Amino acid sequence: MWRELATIGRSSSTGGYRRYAWTGADTDCRAWFREQALARGLAHETDRNGNQWAWLGDPGGTDAVVTGSHLDSVPDGGAFDGPLGVVSALAALDELRRRGARPTRPIAVTNFADEEGARFGLACVGSRLTAGRLTREQAYALRDAGGTTLPQAMEAAGQDPSALGPDPERLARVGAFVELHVEQGRALDLSGDPVGIASAIWPHGRWRYDFAGEANHAGTTRLADRRDPMLTYAETVLAARREARLAGAVATFGKVAVEPNGVNAIPSLVRGWLDARAADQDGLDTVVAAIERAAGEHARRDGVDLTVVRESFTPVVEFQHALRDELNRLLGGALPVLGTGAGHDAGILSASVPTAMLFVRNPTGVSHSPAESAAEDDCAAGVLALADVLEGLACR
Repeated sequence: MWRELATIGRSSSTGGYRRYAWTGADTDCRAWFREQALARGLAHETDRNGNQWAWLGDPGGTDAVVTGSHLDSVPDGGAFDGPLGVVSALAALDELRRRGARPTRPIAVTNFADEEGARFGLACVGSRLTAGRLTREQAYALRDAGGTTLPQAMEAAGQDPSALGPDPERLARVGAFVELHVEQGRALDLSGDPVGIASAIWPHGRWRYDFAGEANHAGTTRLADRRDPMLTYAETVLAARREARLAGAVATFGKVAVEPNGVNAIPSLVRGWLDARAADQDGLDTVVAAIERAAGEHARRDGVDLTVVRESFTPVVEFQHALRDELNRLLGGALPVLGTGAGHDAGILSASVPTAMLFVRNPTGVSHSPAESAAEDDCAAGVLALADVLEGLACR
């Protein structure tokens, strides 16, 4: 399975993956998922929000145990973020069959649509829609950098967007969702454990900063006469790093758009996107407010107009203790329990169904990069752990 996926959407120049939602690479990944489901005799379906489901047992049954993740990527992302959870879920079903396990509850493997948000700027679109955390109207308003709307992109990929929206009937059939994911950090590498259990997902959000100044000639405009938004943006990037360090949080300006974007032109507009995360809500509020305050002070000094828009926000997710403790019991009670600053579909669904997560060791701690990795033995340990969990939950 891993070898078959390895070439889909991979850039020959960077070695990273460009599997953006509702593109050709995404279509190929979705076709791969369907083929894997049918090859195992699983019932395959695509729900109203473009999420794929592969069922062992009755798709219309209740109290189902669901696992899986996503197959899309960030720009030039790594091979493991998302796909490891999908491949491991299918491999865990193979392991259950090898053991002769007989599920008494339906089991499903999922591929959630547009988890990374690389194309339309909002993460976890498929799970947000399903859980009612994103309305149909909001989804219809999403556009990519070229102006294509989400419905247009879905239609071009052969998916009907007319039914987008909450899917409470489907969620009512889910008794538990367990997502396996490569760790995005080095906690397991430092502890020496191949697999861990998630405790919580930090609160996090994305904010768009628009710095509007005055376009002018880079060679003839005196420094004293400039209203240069790039200067204000640069100061804000430095402020974000400083304030995050003071608050024990993380804050990143990772995307920027400049107008008119000429080498010899002072920009008229610099638009930057802030990603901020912290261990708790108070910490996040503190760092975000401090960054906006610093940006405002620099904007006033530079004669630049500032607009800040919060584009997305996910509150802290404390995974259900009962399910988390059950996973630990099924896995021998000795696995480390760790928090994470990364968002996941499991976090989005947690308000609707009991959710839990397993992490597989990442020896470098690098994620969202071609350098992302996991050892084969650790991946196998993750599959066996997930199989133990599925057997314990669904084969009682």
